[in-house]
Amino acid sequence: MKTATLLINCPDKTGIVAKISNFLFINNCNIVESDQYSTGHEGGHFFMRVQFAYNDVHLDKTLISERAGIIATELKAHWELFFDDEKKKVGILVSKHDHCLLDILYRWRTGELFIDIPLVISNHDEVRPIVEAYGIPYYFIPVNQYKENQEKEILNLVKTSTDVLVLARYMQILTDTFLANYGKKIINIHHSFLPSFKGAEPYKQAWVKGVKVIGATAHYVSSQLDEGSIIAQEVITVSHKDNVIRLTQKGRDIEKLVMAQALRAHIDNKIIEHDNKTIVFD
Repeated sequence: MKTATLLINCPDKTGIVAKISNFLFINNCNIVESDQYSTGHEGGHFFMRVQFAYNDVHLDKTLISERAGIIATELKAHWELFFDDEKKKVGILVSKHDHCLLDILYRWRTGELFIDIPLVISNHDEVRPIVEAYGIPYYFIPVNQYKENQEKEILNLVKTSTDVLVLARYMQILTDTFLANYGKKIINIHHSFLPSFKGAEPYKQAWVKGVKVIGATAHYVSSQLDEGSIIAQEVITVSHKDNVIRLTQKGRDIEKLVMAQALRAHIDNKIIEHDNKTIVFD
């Protein structure tokens, strides 16, 4: 037996869970895990994640997908079907700050993250020895006035080789053209508790304001800077004794945690994006 995960969202109405459960039953599938959420039955929207086991001898992936599509059409639903034995290919973009990169590489090497990492791209060359020590191809693409050419080079590398991109403190803004041409999810870690302290040097901004907590936010990238759907956030307390350097150190710890949470939720197919928000199933 193998497992697959179905994500579905549609206008709410009576009988959605029954219809999906019956679809799985008549196809000899067994529900392993199920979770759902509705914004309200009257005019609301319904979200569901169901993981199920299937016999791949009698039911292949193409047939499951075709039959799931029929049910989704009946429900007027947006749906995605993922097969849990297929690793997601995660491309990583990074600049000089390597803490999130190192954390992802460690979790990947130890098997905590069920992914493949086909490449790492950076606009600096400092992290090359780290990446190549893991046996991962490393591409140094510096940023200069010809940003359009650089983005084309990056796109050529990641378009077909990756399923998702992670900006592990990649300190460059990707253009709308790049986002449209890539056409897949991109996860960014922002070193503040959005929507507070957007843009550069958020820890310095926080220190100037004398805040008592700082945080980190992982979100999907959109055309609006730091405005994409939020996936995960955490905060940590600080005090008047913490200077900018200490705030930055604390921030790095929480950035690693939040990035790992977001990436894990994405690769485990626990996220549904809707109206610039996310439903993240536990």
